[in-house]
Amino acid sequence: MALHKEEAVSMTKNVTRRDAIALFGGLAAFTLAGCSGGGSGSDSSAGSKTYKIGVLQLTEHDALDAANKGFVSALDDSGIKYSIDQQNAQNDQSACQTIATKLVNDGDDLILAIATPAAQAVAGATTDIPIVGTAITDFAASGLVDSNDKPGNNVTGTSDLTPVDDQFSLLVKLLPDAKTVGILYCTAESNSDVQVKMAEEAAKKRNLTATRYSVSSSNEIQQVVESMVGKVDACYAPTDNTIAAGMSTVSMVANENKLPVICGEKGMVDNGGLATYGIDYEKLGYKAGQMAVKILKGESKPADMPIEHLSAKECTLSTNQKTAEAVGVDLTVLGDSATSSDGADSADSASA
Repeated sequence: MALHKEEAVSMTKNVTRRDAIALFGGLAAFTLAGCSGGGSGSDSSAGSKTYKIGVLQLTEHDALDAANKGFVSALDDSGIKYSIDQQNAQNDQSACQTIATKLVNDGDDLILAIATPAAQAVAGATTDIPIVGTAITDFAASGLVDSNDKPGNNVTGTSDLTPVDDQFSLLVKLLPDAKTVGILYCTAESNSDVQVKMAEEAAKKRNLTATRYSVSSSNEIQQVVESMVGKVDACYAPTDNTIAAGMSTVSMVANENKLPVICGEKGMVDNGGLATYGIDYEKLGYKAGQMAVKILKGESKPADMPIEHLSAKECTLSTNQKTAEAVGVDLTVLGDSATSSDGADSADSASA
């Protein structure tokens, strides 16, 4: 049985060996040592193998945690035996490098990298061990693969490219009088650059004036959000890991100053954003886990596995009623199903 996530953190499993086989017919007894391969434990006589999996997660926030959970669920559902080493870099780039080196030196059969900087660190540490990435906007633009359709190396995975254009349609529907939008992101994340450009195109399409507001670290979030107050009618925050992890700070300033924030994903809405139309990160991680199982079983190779996405029908409309009340936005324009009755956040499935 596969180890569950809670039981598997920072654990490794020793190679299983059969101590001896008794020979009959008067022959002398002797011992045969079992074999192991690929840096992981196995019991070849039983036809089973325990796969050794390393995980590097960039930081802790709802979306990345959900992707991690989904990945582990897929491993469990597959029925494979595995041990897993969960590592979190706490949004520290140097820690990403250190952890990536550790996982490679451990001789893992496969490494899961959650978020772009984590994947870049692992990809820079090995060209041999299969790497599955998730919660990454554009693998090719981030230099992780030759192309998203045919990776061509040891990296593949699932993209969290969100429906930015649909999110701006949501912004206009909720804020029909908005003329200016501030785009909040971190310059240290290449995945955000892709989304910022898409956001600017979506804003232009709707005759909205978009202005970039960037931070280089979480320490700058409060000051930058404060600088937006009175200058823009709304804020758009893509699936940027630094902003997502600091969403409580963003919403504290924005909601107090009645600045609506349209977010890239549901976890950001849960932490004080106004609304989003986005993907389910647990499903995204589950899909990455299914890809990992195929690789471990030898059914596919990362080089030949196109980057996968969730379909539009798997996107979800999420709103936060408490935030809506704080910033003075009427959610009933989205329909009754989009607004909760208890003042908490709510979600409603929708399609593009």
